[in-house]
Amino acid sequence: MNEFGKRPKNANLSTIGLDRVGDAYWNLEPAELVEHVIVNGEGVFADSGALAIDTGEFTGRSPKDKFCVNDDKTKDTVWWGDVNIAFDPAKFNALYDKMCAYLMNRDVYVKDAFACADPTYRLKLRVVAEHPWSALFAGNMFLRPTAEEIEGFEPEWHVVCAPGFTADPAKDGTRQHNFAIISFTRKMIIIGGTGYTGEIKKGIFTVLNYVLPQERGVLSMHCSANIGEAGDTAVFFGLSGTGKTTLSADPDRRLIGDDEHGWSEEGVFNFEGGCYAKCIDLTAEKEPQIWDAIKFGALLENIVFHEGTTKVDFSDGTKTENTRVSYPIHHIENIAVPSVGGHPKNIFFLTCDAYGVLPPISRLTAGQAMYWFISGYTAKVAGTEAGITEPKTVFSACFGAPFLPLHPTKYAAMLGEKMKQHDVRIWLVNTGWSGGAYGTGERMKLKFTRAMITAALRGELDAAEYKQHAVFGVDHPVNCPNVPAEILDPRNTWKDKNAYDQQADKLAKAFNDNFNKYKDGASEEILAAAPRTAVKA
Repeated sequence: MNEFGKRPKNANLSTIGLDRVGDAYWNLEPAELVEHVIVNGEGVFADSGALAIDTGEFTGRSPKDKFCVNDDKTKDTVWWGDVNIAFDPAKFNALYDKMCAYLMNRDVYVKDAFACADPTYRLKLRVVAEHPWSALFAGNMFLRPTAEEIEGFEPEWHVVCAPGFTADPAKDGTRQHNFAIISFTRKMIIIGGTGYTGEIKKGIFTVLNYVLPQERGVLSMHCSANIGEAGDTAVFFGLSGTGKTTLSADPDRRLIGDDEHGWSEEGVFNFEGGCYAKCIDLTAEKEPQIWDAIKFGALLENIVFHEGTTKVDFSDGTKTENTRVSYPIHHIENIAVPSVGGHPKNIFFLTCDAYGVLPPISRLTAGQAMYWFISGYTAKVAGTEAGITEPKTVFSACFGAPFLPLHPTKYAAMLGEKMKQHDVRIWLVNTGWSGGAYGTGERMKLKFTRAMITAALRGELDAAEYKQHAVFGVDHPVNCPNVPAEILDPRNTWKDKNAYDQQADKLAKAFNDNFNKYKDGASEEILAAAPRTAVKA
């Protein structure tokens, strides 16, 4: 085995059974990784200088093929079920041995990195990848050690990513040929059969969602965060496609991070060192910060060029609606350095309401906030996951159920304690439809959503007049600066008011049906926040 690049002192891959790989490229610079991609014929340059690659068969996460090893460490702590699918320890070991055999005499790209911007909670990880673009992604998305830190780097966790290696479900215990499996005992994530880079990112997020709440007393959150000139931190919860990345990229506020954060006794800190933004229908006018970040060093995934050019057609979803770009956070000018902030003053729950029922912005009580957090209502945006081709209404606990190894009430209880301790204002923001359901209504205009969030951040809604929603009980303002008053009450935007009432009632029933599984662990304050229904089952 030949080794190149910056290898930590005394580091080798034999400790994880990869001592017989081909050439090992350690901690190459982004330009070096880009060169390897181009030379290997695995990608091309876009006219912006960004590297464009295709991830192959999978252009989104595959939740049904994500597993967690069920052993003595996890059997009584993990929230087992459809989200955390149990995997046999012996099967994991055997499958990993097969992966090591597959990687024998193949070149690998090693990237050492950190997760967690607060050094107190920092996790050291090592990504070993079959493709240089997977290593480039890891370098973009995680925190990058200095040369001195690499010198003595000793990883706590390993991620081994081999898209070309496929499993045999009948022998290996997987559902199909692709898989992403976490072993908390071996502190290892193995990914095979899929080149979708998001599996690397979300695998580490799942690890942090297990370790930090249990062992460090830190609330892990699927959210973006930014900080104002006065030092006020704002947090934005929401699933992919609800606007976390877009709405936190505010030119008047410094970005802490766009997707994953922790809330400790000291405040909020980013888990990552980069951003992973959706590209579909991206324009310089709507999202200038993201647009400008797509330059050399950025990694475009599954995009389409205008015919005969290297100019990206961001409106083309032929390959997938889940076109993506990853880039290091310093590609955005207005960032917080380091990526930390104080305790939040405002928290926004972003939901993409496919029914056109919810107000574009509402103020929540503490009980309502806990109810909505546990419910995690939104619509999965087309292409975010394999098999989703159009928006699909779902409930995802804590706005991130696929990444929660612990029971959702664990995270909800921690959020509730911190909200009350720090007197946080909680807002529900509908970035979805108005004037009708998906297919008949219109998507909420981004400029109006931005104006409502700005008004909330500036305190301009604190003394506003509010009206209570008849079904969901949330209070929405009657007026808001720079927003047409008529859209603030969703019922007013529907021509057929009876149709709206029926749609609202059906959505309320769906909320109540979904919440039944959490009732036993919910307080009276939370239960009182449930919507009121008139339609009988």
